[in-house]
Amino acid sequence: MAKIIWTNEAASRLEDIHDYIASENPSAAHKVVCGIYEKIQLLRSHPRLGQRYEPITDREVREVLYGHYRIAYLVKSEQHIEILGIFHGAMDIKRYLN
Repeated sequence: MAKIIWTNEAASRLEDIHDYIASENPSAAHKVVCGIYEKIQLLRSHPRLGQRYEPITDREVREVLYGHYRIAYLVKSEQHIEILGIFHGAMDIKRYLN
């Protein structure tokens, strides 16, 4: 099983997502954040679950989807996954990942 490391950026983005949704609907915020977290836990057993993020060729950056969110992560090895960020699907994530 792979170890999952959260970057400060990814943790901050998840917190921002929670706070934004919670301002209108705290229970929905909890549901979304838990769903994102559970999706990320799948990477422990399946590190290459997501599709390859093609614009980056020098590292194995991949992404999985949860609802309207894109979860970007780096496969450092079969035993080491680094969560790079969580982005709303409408965002241009190129500037954050390059």
